[in-house]
Amino acid sequence: MAKAFGTEFMPEMAITWFDGDSWDTPEMVSSDSLPMHPASHVLHYSSTCFEGLKAFRQEDGAIKIFRMDQNIKRFAQSSRLLALPPINETTTRQMILDTVAKFKDQVPNAPGSMYIRPTHMGTEQSIGKAAGPSSTSCQFILLSPVGDYFSSGASALRVLIDDEGMRCAPHMGMIKSGGNYASALNPILEAREKYQADQILFAPNGDVQETGAANFLLIDGNEIITKALDESFLHGVTRDSLLTIARDNGMKISERELPVTELLERIKDPRCEAALSGTAAVLAPVGTFIYKDEEYSVGNGQLGPVTKQLRSQLNAIQWGQAEDKHDWLTTV
Repeated sequence: MAKAFGTEFMPEMAITWFDGDSWDTPEMVSSDSLPMHPASHVLHYSSTCFEGLKAFRQEDGAIKIFRMDQNIKRFAQSSRLLALPPINETTTRQMILDTVAKFKDQVPNAPGSMYIRPTHMGTEQSIGKAAGPSSTSCQFILLSPVGDYFSSGASALRVLIDDEGMRCAPHMGMIKSGGNYASALNPILEAREKYQADQILFAPNGDVQETGAANFLLIDGNEIITKALDESFLHGVTRDSLLTIARDNGMKISERELPVTELLERIKDPRCEAALSGTAAVLAPVGTFIYKDEEYSVGNGQLGPVTKQLRSQLNAIQWGQAEDKHDWLTTV
């Protein structure tokens, strides 16, 4: 039986420690444990951030990492906004390359990939710094070989629209931190139990934002409508990649506020599609919205042609089957 997505790991990981003045030399260590004092800042005050990116095996056997530099920039930004010690982007880049190179033989063939999880966390041994940052930290690179996210087929999702709550504190939205995901867990679990929903689309003040773990795109004919970037939600690398491909296809991209009322009106059109974008699933179709105890079908309720095309085009670049004209791939 295949293991669940993200539950299998390579036996070693790259790690480096910041002692308050400088980072030590990265080394490869066993990935089955991590020495940490119970008073470590991260365990009490959630001073941690992470990234998610993938390495892909090309048709000629080469291994390439997708948009690594963009993920590292966001990793540095998250660290800065959490008041963690600043990372050295060059060192982080080399740690990723070295770790993937060590296990390049374990990168699955397409449609599988090697999921890469850089993580940064505060390690200062102090439970008295609730209002202060950690002066020391740890950074590591964990690898997880994964299969096709849609191994059982790209089933359309059921999504509950919540126009009262929000995924996380507005000023924390653009930080990729575990606390943001944790804050959305209970609402999502309740939505699953009550509505059999797969996710929640948060729409604070009645304007569509993002789900608990993915960005949102509304595809109406030749136009994609999605919230304009601000600090309240995550600036997805996959989102940016898909919008770039859509522009290359001649589509109109409208980054603006999208009221729930407009969303529900637009999806009445059978051409309309809705999708969630993220590193794991790339672009997942939404077939049904639930809002105020009523269900609304999106188009024909199944995977739409534009969603399928955009996902296929992005996969083709990642797998080396199409031209990488935006220089998104880094060779290991």
